[in-house]
Amino acid sequence: MSELSSKPNVIFVFADQWRAQSTGYNGDPNVQTPHLDALAGESINLENAISSCPVCSPYRASLITGRYPLSHGVFMNDVHLSAEAVSIAEAFADGGYDTAYIGKWHLDGRGRSAFIPREARQGFDFWKVLECTHDYNNSHYYGDTPERLTWDGYDAIAQTREAERYIREHDADKPFLLVLSWGPPHNPFHTAPERYEAIYRTMLEEDRLELRPNVPDTVREQALDELSGYCAHITALDDCIGDLVKTLADTGLDDNTVLVFTSDHGEMLGSHAMWRKQKPWDESMRVPFLLRYPERFGRAPRTCSKFIDAPDIMPTLLSLCDVSIPDTVEGKDVTACLEGAPPPEDDCGLVACYAPFGEFARTGEGKEYRGVRTARYTYARDLDGPWLLYDNERDPYQLTNLCRVDEYARVQDRLERLLKRKLEEMDDAFLPGSAYIEQWGYPLDKTGTVPYTN
Repeated sequence: MSELSSKPNVIFVFADQWRAQSTGYNGDPNVQTPHLDALAGESINLENAISSCPVCSPYRASLITGRYPLSHGVFMNDVHLSAEAVSIAEAFADGGYDTAYIGKWHLDGRGRSAFIPREARQGFDFWKVLECTHDYNNSHYYGDTPERLTWDGYDAIAQTREAERYIREHDADKPFLLVLSWGPPHNPFHTAPERYEAIYRTMLEEDRLELRPNVPDTVREQALDELSGYCAHITALDDCIGDLVKTLADTGLDDNTVLVFTSDHGEMLGSHAMWRKQKPWDESMRVPFLLRYPERFGRAPRTCSKFIDAPDIMPTLLSLCDVSIPDTVEGKDVTACLEGAPPPEDDCGLVACYAPFGEFARTGEGKEYRGVRTARYTYARDLDGPWLLYDNERDPYQLTNLCRVDEYARVQDRLERLLKRKLEEMDDAFLPGSAYIEQWGYPLDKTGTVPYTN
């Protein structure tokens, strides 16, 4: 085996808006995910993976740069990610890897259907990408030229087929980083292929779909309808995971490939009578995260309680592959915990909204906030002071806000100190969102969103 081929390949697969709770291996009573459940049995399951700024573009920019939103500037959707930091593709390329990206990008900020030139690709070589679409059955993409191409049928399936082709045809003597970015299960729902829709339509008609206990009766009908379409997307993607795993086995690459499955953020689906993302509740910020490492490198399947967030992914994957981590990276390498080291005593994840926009702003729910999610507690403050405190051990569905409750005063004080320390580490002064928008010069429309064109 050559020196280059001794390094593992990396396949990083992530969906859009797939919450941690909606998998069979996490105990969801509705959704069918047999392939993910099997993969979980072979993987390190990072049960405390979160999306600290739970919305599309901020997560993606942190994934690509290993930096936090106030550093890379993408704290809103539909803004352009600069090339200031060394990207994950550039770092892997410096380590001898080929790099490929297939699917949704959402980091160019110059039109959701516009061609993305090579200089804006953050170093990725192979490229079949569109900025953003949720028209999954009439989905376009570009390669190296401005010729607009169309995926065949449901785009996630076609994109998976392209990823499988890349795996089969790639030069076996050189390792690769392949990123596969799906648009589903992000709404619109009820747009998955009919064979998946039929599964959950039947369950809905037979009253076999179960809502989470924190979904109030006032939104029950809408929540059940959306849940059935959401689950249909998920089961379609689960089959795609199964096809990828089979391709790795068929090509003999499963023992030389790090395979990651995760999501950019979650989906409220009616919990607390809320929808979509950007919020500090678990349905919005917790994401699935499975990492299957080749057996020959000696890392066995297990559950890992270390918190991991988007900025941590780049340094961790680079470290696993023995590739240098650039100085521009702010996230933490968590490989020691993957190997069994206990998390630090004050381990937690940050959750934040730097500037409310889009759906979060239009519904009137939107506000700036900062918070921490520990193994037991969720704490968040807004610009007016402490806002939310949940004891997730006693109250897993976050039904009782304990903020300013005397019994939890010491807990709240401790979490406030932890949050302040996190913000100091990140040089985050927690200013109103308008200050950051002005700093970065982003134009807003009357809805408080950066304008984009299709």
